[in-house]
Amino acid sequence: MGVEWLLVCHGLVTAVVVVSFLCGRWPIFEGTFIQRIHYFLTFGAYDYFLRFVGAVFGHKCTDAILSVEYYCCDRPNPLLQIIYIVIVGVTYYFIAISCFAYIPGYYLGGIHRYTSLLAVAIGILLFLLTSFTDPGTVNTENVSQYISAYPYDNIIYSEKECSTCKIPKPARSKHCSICDRCVARFDHHCGWMNNCIGEKNTRYFMAFLLWHFLICLYGTVAIGLVLAGRLRELRVVDILTVYYGIENSFLDLAPNVVQWLLGSYNTQILLMVFLAIVGMLLAGFFGYHAKLCITNTTTNETFKWQDHMEWQRKLKEAKVSAEALKQSIDGISSEKQHLSSKWRAFFRKSPLEDVVVVKNNVYDKGFFHNIQEVISPFSARWSFTQNKLKSR
Repeated sequence: MGVEWLLVCHGLVTAVVVVSFLCGRWPIFEGTFIQRIHYFLTFGAYDYFLRFVGAVFGHKCTDAILSVEYYCCDRPNPLLQIIYIVIVGVTYYFIAISCFAYIPGYYLGGIHRYTSLLAVAIGILLFLLTSFTDPGTVNTENVSQYISAYPYDNIIYSEKECSTCKIPKPARSKHCSICDRCVARFDHHCGWMNNCIGEKNTRYFMAFLLWHFLICLYGTVAIGLVLAGRLRELRVVDILTVYYGIENSFLDLAPNVVQWLLGSYNTQILLMVFLAIVGMLLAGFFGYHAKLCITNTTTNETFKWQDHMEWQRKLKEAKVSAEALKQSIDGISSEKQHLSSKWRAFFRKSPLEDVVVVKNNVYDKGFFHNIQEVISPFSARWSFTQNKLKSR
């Protein structure tokens, strides 16, 4: 049982590290050990490493590492794209050599050898479309059309000029410091795609997330059916109950079946766990971005709205506190109050609890319109082209 428990512990630790690294900044993990692990992985460990290198090898070596960091993190580079291709290729290779020998099997037909390859090919195609499609670069030729398509709300967007591009900055756009360009309906810069996610390629990015989640789900279920077929073909349950005298119940059989699977098909189980974990992460990412699309909000705008709402809340709380203080001073200076009114004042809730800040997103025009804006971006519509011709 030592090897089996080692594999289980390895899987749990891997899951915690992956979830902490990718999702540690989510509000649900605020104040938890997941957030602390994320901080250590993304900042603390690297900071300690730089200090160690500086103390042992000197500042020149530290400067060299910082130069590599600048290239990898602050400038466009294909590093994560290569890693994606390697992960997909290696995973599919191990699935092929460990599972294809049992296909066709008891529960799976031979067609799955080819559908799996087709699924991976479509996933890579969506990856390439997201990576190499123009996200919606704003320039002098189309800036007027984007200003017409995305009017200023004068809440989180107001008329201004991009200090880098020296052109008017349309609402919902942002100058990406990594790509060094203004992007319409900017969502975020994705290192995996080596590209910004913006007005033109959000649809491909969403399709990429959804399809890769479905691939992981498909792979997890398919490997599970392969293992279930092996259990059935080798009559493992009959052997355990008849020859080893194990009681024919789930609680008695499950530990022994799991032990047998870990001993005989550990590669397949590790692949299934890996695909399940990645699939859950992709489901979370897709769900988050689907919510943004439904409400016609971007990741960049989420942070802008958080800052605006916090500022509005503090402003309203200050006004309410000032009003409450004024009423309190008026009450003290007035004639003696009745005892019952004092008791009511004692149990009355704080006026700050009634402070409500409403988010007024003028770009949210309803479910179907919001989805249409993602599927059919403004720059791909006939009206956008006509406005461009008129502006010339």
